Amino acid sequence: MADLRQKTGIPELDELLSGGLLPGKLTVVLGATGIGKTQLGLQFAEAGLQQEGQTGVLFDMATRGDSQSHSDYAERLFQWKLREQLVDAPFDLDQIWDAETRTDYQHLFRQSGRRVTRRDMELDEWKEWKLEFVKKLDAAIAFFYSNFVHGVRRTVIDGIEPTDRPSDSFQFHAFEYVYHQILRKEYDWVARDLFRAQFRSHQAQIEQHRYDFQQIGCLLLLTTHEVMLDDLIQRPIESGDVLSNANTIILMGKIREGNRMSRALHVAKHRGSAVDESLVPYEIQEAGLKLLT
Repeated sequence: MADLRQKTGIPELDELLSGGLLPGKLTVVLGATGIGKTQLGLQFAEAGLQQEGQTGVLFDMATRGDSQSHSDYAERLFQWKLREQLVDAPFDLDQIWDAETRTDYQHLFRQSGRRVTRRDMELDEWKEWKLEFVKKLDAAIAFFYSNFVHGVRRTVIDGIEPTDRPSDSFQFHAFEYVYHQILRKEYDWVARDLFRAQFRSHQAQIEQHRYDFQQIGCLLLLTTHEVMLDDLIQRPIESGDVLSNANTIILMGKIREGNRMSRALHVAKHRGSAVDESLVPYEIQEAGLKLLT
């Protein structure tokens, strides 16, 4: 089983996870802004180059317009220049079969700067969100599909804002659609959603580029209000919450040691494996996140 696991790019974390993360499953990483989630996500995505022959992709769902620094981190840590697929740019479906046109970053709601929680919106605003998502959905399908057909097996989803009730967040509604209707769907059905009337004319290439969606790992980075690791550990999980459906949950937060603060992570859930339940200190170093085991 260990040979089938996807390495995280952090050897010490792989040891905690009995060899790595299970492909075809959802992993959720929770922590406050600036705690190191994005570095962890990038290390996981970049590790795909050695294990699967392709780096993973980053799907940014931030709505506030502030940068998640993905490009800066990727270039500094790995000399990896992210190639962006713009959501609003015209997309030539014939280019999907050309590996040279593959991109590895997409920002879905760039600079929309709007509230994302239902209780903060009027009904018309909620409807506007849905319409905007529908307009951008084809670009999202094209982004993921054009990567999966060329061997990408890792996705990192970032930028979801903290909320007391995930069911009230439009970002969570959008994530649920992307996860279940793109990432966890048979390749030919994703192709049907993308090509529509042109499906038959592309069918031979679709079959030549078939992929197994159960080999695709998804790492979801969730920003939380909680800063302290103890508070994250005590955080309740609602029925139907994305956390209740995750195979693996990793918590990242601050811990107090005497008169100083430091960072630590905790693997709160990892189905199918024995888990070390220690609080493991880590540092964010020049080369990325490093566990101090």
